[in-house]
Amino acid sequence: MPSAMPPSSPTLTEPGALVAALDIGGTKIAGALVDVGGRLLVRSRRRTPAEGDAEEVMGAVAEVLDELAASADWRRVRAVGIGSAGPVDASRGTVSPVNVPGWRGFPLVAEVGRRVGGLPVALVGDGVAMTAAEHWRGAARGRANALCMVVSTGVGGGLVLGGRLHPGPTGNAGHIGHISVDLDGDPCPCGARGCVERIASGPNIARRAAESGWRPGPDGDAGATGVAAAARAGDPLAVASFDRAAQALAAGIAATAVLTEIEVAVVGGGVAGAGDVLFAPLRRHLRAYATLSFAAGIEVVPAELGGDAGVVGAAAAAAEAVGVWG
Repeated sequence: MPSAMPPSSPTLTEPGALVAALDIGGTKIAGALVDVGGRLLVRSRRRTPAEGDAEEVMGAVAEVLDELAASADWRRVRAVGIGSAGPVDASRGTVSPVNVPGWRGFPLVAEVGRRVGGLPVALVGDGVAMTAAEHWRGAARGRANALCMVVSTGVGGGLVLGGRLHPGPTGNAGHIGHISVDLDGDPCPCGARGCVERIASGPNIARRAAESGWRPGPDGDAGATGVAAAARAGDPLAVASFDRAAQALAAGIAATAVLTEIEVAVVGGGVAGAGDVLFAPLRRHLRAYATLSFAAGIEVVPAELGGDAGVVGAAAAAAEAVGVWG
């Protein structure tokens, strides 16, 4: 691997400084070198060997880092940011992604740090990374207080409070997916009951629709995308499943607004791709839940950065933590 050491006497805030970023999930490991404008100068990607052991998964991460480090631009890198599926523990530098069984308490920060020549490494959960991205370059830009959330295979999120990213001590603050919104609801894999994720994630939207009698159309798509298409065409069972998901999301957003006085909720992820099938009932239910004067004005808007949010946000989080770009 080419030398990861910066040139002698580097200045973190020099105009050309870059941040190397990793976005680690259950299906892919993406990496990029990111500049002060949020542009991705060099990219790398590998499939996550999610069923492999710890060494195999780390090997895929190392391949991404090696490819980034082979670029001539690597000499300008001043920090490394990691956004990982969680739980993560930024205070310990460890990760335990639910969908990567081989990593339990895995010392990811130390392992990455060893491979990048002592550059500072910052770790946050993937929902916090998405939040950092949307606040820096996306739909929450210019907002002082925001909740940004990913609604996909799971439901995650993060907070901006007082104009700054608020990852919390372990890098998980704002994890709206595990707010309980149904006290006697179905058990959630996290151990609680009635969590937002258990109701509003893509697989649960599809599961609920199927249990109610909905069947996929000619294309055979039995997932949330297929349910969304059916709802768009007016299928009442598909509409009902999305309405229930929207209600759970609205309850979680309203609770967050009451606790933190957020002014906007940014919603991204694959399920958000359903558009008005999700957003129309979400806004309607939110009016019924966010009733106090200081929470009633909260906006709900779609995320803007799409698939690049993870690496852009990991870079932003690291830049803020370390002081790159000031």
